[in-house]
Amino acid sequence: MNDDLSVLRDELTSRGIDVLRFLYTDVIGVPRSKDVLVSQLDKAAHNGPAFSFGVLLTNAVGDVLEANNIASDGYPDMVSHLVPESIVDIPWEEGLAYVIADLFNPDGSPTMMSPRAVLKKVIEGYHKIGLQPVCGPELEFYIADHTPEGGYRRSLERTGRVYTTGSLVDPEGTFLYLLRMIDQMNIGAFAGNHEFSPGQYEINLWHSEALDAADRTFFFKVATKEIVHRAGKHATFVGKPWSDEGGSGFHLHFSVTDMNGANQMHDGAGNLSVTAKKMIAGVTAHAAALTALTNPSINAFKRLGPDTLAPYRANWGFDNRACMVRVPPEREQGTRLEVRVGDGMANPYLVIAGILAAALDGIVRDLPCPDPAEGMAYDNDAAPILPMSLAEALDALEANDELRAQLSEELITVFMVMKRDEIARYTATVKDPATRDVTDWEVNEYIADF
Repeated sequence: MNDDLSVLRDELTSRGIDVLRFLYTDVIGVPRSKDVLVSQLDKAAHNGPAFSFGVLLTNAVGDVLEANNIASDGYPDMVSHLVPESIVDIPWEEGLAYVIADLFNPDGSPTMMSPRAVLKKVIEGYHKIGLQPVCGPELEFYIADHTPEGGYRRSLERTGRVYTTGSLVDPEGTFLYLLRMIDQMNIGAFAGNHEFSPGQYEINLWHSEALDAADRTFFFKVATKEIVHRAGKHATFVGKPWSDEGGSGFHLHFSVTDMNGANQMHDGAGNLSVTAKKMIAGVTAHAAALTALTNPSINAFKRLGPDTLAPYRANWGFDNRACMVRVPPEREQGTRLEVRVGDGMANPYLVIAGILAAALDGIVRDLPCPDPAEGMAYDNDAAPILPMSLAEALDALEANDELRAQLSEELITVFMVMKRDEIARYTATVKDPATRDVTDWEVNEYIADF
């Protein structure tokens, strides 16, 4: 191990990298990190760096909660190990590189409170049946200006500029600069544009094996906030930051191949394969529980609803954006599913792990696929309505034995404690907790970090 770290130290030094930023995401999706001097890498990274397990239970107002006996055991350490193949040089900060940190218990076993470890577990379930999951993320976000009062306002107000680029939608060049910096990170970005709502943008990432796709999405979100902040503005992936405009989604395109890379989602005659239909069955069957992971905030459920171009029912359809699961028109190697329910602020590892776990359960248990929805499917009561609140979604996840077993009881326990605390603080503060308007509490809770 020390020899490998010494070689890595020398390699990084030779290309001018003197600081390596160890990055991982906590359960609710906040990036956590430590900067390690490359000159000390072989010593500092041999058994660490270490982080207290209490980090995983620290909420937005700094309270450290209790789950899995972390507090009663005295907040012991978890150990991080760098993932060398994930190292990315950072173009906007000379001498700095990012690296993914995997989290381990003190005895050397992976901690199953780590979202990345849980995703690895789900992927292994696919490998056991000879399949490889492939994912392509699509994320929307807003660029906002800071207000003198310490709040945020949209950087643009002119509507009707979906799928446009240039100075009319990027007058200070912030988005173009962001796109260029993301490109230099070599994390698979290939295009970007202004989205439907004013000040809302999207950058597209190529598809890849599921764990790599999650790592790249994590880096993309961290980098976007950092780059835009350095430009004097603020980027937010929060699903519904403004009451009067549309929300930001996290759409996940996914498919499975065999272990040689051949797409297993079609039958060779232009139709979906049996495997693809079982995957649809799994995702729709577990849709209610899934929304806790794909829409993990009080704010997220203000984006969902009828006639919003966001999902409302646990349904699927062919090239139908009114459905939770859309089957894009490409076939052969391009055959895939698109789950459209995800919220921009969701943890990418848990979005991918949850969706893949649901689809895998459909395959393993041979679940029957419901009929596809047609047209504007919001009023088609053949499919159940999705949860319309975080509390309802948490209840569904808590009651879903199959999905919890596919993921990790330890992680779900932490997630539940954090999110129930979030709901309690919201209901204690907001005069009308059922309001569909975005409250000051949500702005303060979510926008800075997400």
